[in-house]
Amino acid sequence: MKLNNPFLVYGYNGPTYFCDREQETSKMTSALHNERNLTLIAPRRMGKTGLIKNVFHHIGEEQKDILCFYLDIYSTRDLKAFVQLLAQTVLGHLDSLSQSTLKEIFDYIAHSGKRCYIAIDEFQQITEYPEQGVEALLRSYIQFVPNVHFVFAGSKMHLMEEMFTSAKRPFYQSTQLVLLKEIPQDTYYAFANHFFKEVQRELPQEAFRYLYALVNGHTWYMQVTLNRLYEMGGKNISNEQVDNAIRDILEEQEPIYQNSLNLLTANQVGILKAIAMEGCVKSVNSNEFIRKYQLKTPSSVNVAVKSLLNKELLYVTPDGYIVYDRFMSRWLKEAIL
Repeated sequence: MKLNNPFLVYGYNGPTYFCDREQETSKMTSALHNERNLTLIAPRRMGKTGLIKNVFHHIGEEQKDILCFYLDIYSTRDLKAFVQLLAQTVLGHLDSLSQSTLKEIFDYIAHSGKRCYIAIDEFQQITEYPEQGVEALLRSYIQFVPNVHFVFAGSKMHLMEEMFTSAKRPFYQSTQLVLLKEIPQDTYYAFANHFFKEVQRELPQEAFRYLYALVNGHTWYMQVTLNRLYEMGGKNISNEQVDNAIRDILEEQEPIYQNSLNLLTANQVGILKAIAMEGCVKSVNSNEFIRKYQLKTPSSVNVAVKSLLNKELLYVTPDGYIVYDRFMSRWLKEAIL
């Protein structure tokens, strides 16, 4: 089905509307084919869900005897909810049997004899379950189902890396690691420009590069803005139109951003604003950073930053701390607080 707007904000609608990720798709498909489980790590909204569904789409096209399942466990709060979601996702496709325990589910999948790939998104959520030993329990079942291979995807990098790279954890070195980064700028431009050309419109490289720099190439924020620019009409896209599209989005989101700030301490708000002003901060407790933004002591900054990380308002990149929501970062930079 041809879409009214080719820049999808949510969901997956086939490879036509999916930008690049050719290397990642090939790598993941090959790993699963060669009996290797995968760990896929990316910040939220970088496109990991779309990538998983793109991988499963190609596998479904080429190997129709393989069953692919996707479940997002972000909303689950305990092992029981996880088991229920796994059963609902998988068992109905293999048979109509009703299962109630994790052991029964994995035993049934193993005995089905069908080759299955199961993607569990936001896998780090199992560390929040109240039950003890969930990681070890899952690992003990997963290693004994030879016809099933897994993609463990997550958005909390420090938790996911700890789970799969620490020798103290049950899943240590049990998977192939895939870190999802930004789509290269030139590749993304070719993808986006193609759709504008189809309707006799021009997306100048300068305007695209301006947008890419504003949101650091983060996939979802790129897609949302391109979706608005495509909607606007007009022959050529300018930097001013990019600003207008983002301004509209920020005005719509302002009540949500303001409500988020209302739930924070003054110290947390100050740090969030300071990091937004800088864009990226390597050391949040450096004397220079603290003095520049008149923050409190390094110890109070560290406590606040830890809380903001837990609330997923901040994110740690290899270059330093950033405001997780790229639009919120822009809003904070311009807002008078």
